[in-house]
Amino acid sequence: MKIYCMSDIHGCLAEFEEALSRIEDRLESEDTRLVLLGDYIHGRQDGRYVLDKIMELQYKYGRDKVVALMGNHEEFVLLGYSTIAEMNPTYSEEQEADDDKYVRWIENLPRYYTEGNTIFVHAGIDEEAGDLWEWGTGEETFVGKFPAQTGKIEGIESKVVAGHVGTSDISGDPGYHDIYYDGASHYYIDGTVLSSGVIPILMVDTDTDKYYRVTESGNWLILPYDEEN
Repeated sequence: MKIYCMSDIHGCLAEFEEALSRIEDRLESEDTRLVLLGDYIHGRQDGRYVLDKIMELQYKYGRDKVVALMGNHEEFVLLGYSTIAEMNPTYSEEQEADDDKYVRWIENLPRYYTEGNTIFVHAGIDEEAGDLWEWGTGEETFVGKFPAQTGKIEGIESKVVAGHVGTSDISGDPGYHDIYYDGASHYYIDGTVLSSGVIPILMVDTDTDKYYRVTESGNWLILPYDEEN
């Protein structure tokens, strides 16, 4: 199976649609999925329309084909810390009143997804729990783990694909907004779209356990950051 992943869209509808244009036709294949890792809202003014787009994709292809996970910004809404419309000043009061349907959708978002040898999650897992990570990871860790952890996860062979922390921060390079692989157990895919204007796309081939960067020129095997840079 080939799984295409994106994360941390933060209301950037145009950038999301640009990324989708590279892969949406591939979702017609039975052996593909799209996994979105959370933080669809809060940033640019189109968060509500990003949610509409994801719901549209789920209606068209099915929720088993288009998997949307919970991010910390979605959880902020459930906890009452913010609203869908926060940081979106063009919304009218009438539109904000209609946000109940989005809240109901958010309430049903899973916190992680697994396929093959890969754990997909917004922020991370409790790595000290080893192969008991599903039971040992608290709900807040799935969506809010910070800082990003790197290196080999002891006790499990799975890789973790996550967003939440920008790859510029993880790499220590302010100009780096691409997929970060630590060479061991972690792939991070938050390209900080609000400053970079780009949403990186990761493709996981679960049959071969290989991870690729999806670009306009094709799919490219991802090497550890230190080897690529």
